[in-house]
Amino acid sequence: MIDLADRVAVVTGAGRGLGRAYALALAAAGARVVVNDVGCAGDGSGTDPAVAEAVAAEIRSAGGAAVADATAVGTAEAGATIVARAVAAFGQLDVLVTNAGLSASHPFGDFPPAAFDAVVRVHLGGTFGCARAGFAQMVAQGRGGRIITITSGAGLDTAYPGTAAYAAAKGAIVALTRVIASEGAAHGITCNAVAPVARTRMSEAFLSGQSGGFDPARVAPLVVYLASAASSAVTGEVFRMPDAGIAVARMVTSERVLPAGDAWSAGEIAARIGEICGCSR
Repeated sequence: MIDLADRVAVVTGAGRGLGRAYALALAAAGARVVVNDVGCAGDGSGTDPAVAEAVAAEIRSAGGAAVADATAVGTAEAGATIVARAVAAFGQLDVLVTNAGLSASHPFGDFPPAAFDAVVRVHLGGTFGCARAGFAQMVAQGRGGRIITITSGAGLDTAYPGTAAYAAAKGAIVALTRVIASEGAAHGITCNAVAPVARTRMSEAFLSGQSGGFDPARVAPLVVYLASAASSAVTGEVFRMPDAGIAVARMVTSERVLPAGDAWSAGEIAARIGEICGCSR
């Protein structure tokens, strides 16, 4: 059994879907939880603090400890506010899950700049702002910590039409995760990314027509493990859960192809592009 009784966790975007599943599972394992959610619609419009409070109340009714936070992620100041909420409520921060997000789908050539900026601000800016503040708090405490970011196959190896902003942000989160892991090693802070597939408001259109196997709760045990002391040697990884299985995604670079002479010419590249790319062109 994973025991998180000595840990305080923040989960952003924890009012619904995957974030709610993470918050409930962390609490069930003994963690005290800050349930962060602005309570907006899937496109980021509107606010409803009752959304976060409902999950916090559910945790408390089950015997756990939780407080709600309705701060909108996306800036360094918001990240500092959310981390301060955890410290004020429970005296520390040990686990941070940067799950908050919103969706906007448009053809690339017609993608509204404001919509692109909003998606990147929440997904990437929210991850950066919260992780920056959480990292500083964990370093100050001097006992390590766990940062768990949320990415997607859209930012890894699968191109979905209409997802330019989402894919760009999720790909950047993978790179950010690895930098945090590298810098956190000296402080006992791990950082890993999770790329789940689950039936949520954001994935309704993507999963339309598909049945079974997409309960957000099935991803939560991986997050609980990554939040625990048992995962202390695991950092900088990207875990994919497209179904019941778990895989690790890693970037692979092909073997170098050398020019016939001292340097490449554009013509030689054209003649040998199939060899360079490892396929017929």
